[in-house]
Amino acid sequence: MTEDKNYPNPGDLIEVRRPGYQHWALYLGKGFVIHVTDVGSTSVSSSSSGSVFTRMAKVKKELLKEVTKNHSWAVNNQYDHYRTPFPMEEIIRRAEPCIDKELPYRLFFKNCEHFVTMLRYGEGVSWQV
Repeated sequence: MTEDKNYPNPGDLIEVRRPGYQHWALYLGKGFVIHVTDVGSTSVSSSSSGSVFTRMAKVKKELLKEVTKNHSWAVNNQYDHYRTPFPMEEIIRRAEPCIDKELPYRLFFKNCEHFVTMLRYGEGVSWQV
């Protein structure tokens, strides 16, 4: 791990800037994140926002560097100004049972940002939609 203040801490929200949209993940620690991808996707470069019409998403635990690839990313806990996050241990406890599960996906109501904010705050929110 690094002493860089911009390096994520477990429970942090990670915003990945991709062409035309942002993909969101939650940092678990030791280089891993949890995020949602298209069902049937075998590539970490595929994201939950890859298709507006996707009906299901799969929750994956993957390395941050594999999810971000060559895209820029940043810790973005912007909702902390409006909501109180769960303690870090609770966020991770809530996230781990979701790994490898399939979840309903709707671009405007249940997207990747909704998923990670639900884990962190107990309420799914997304300003990008």
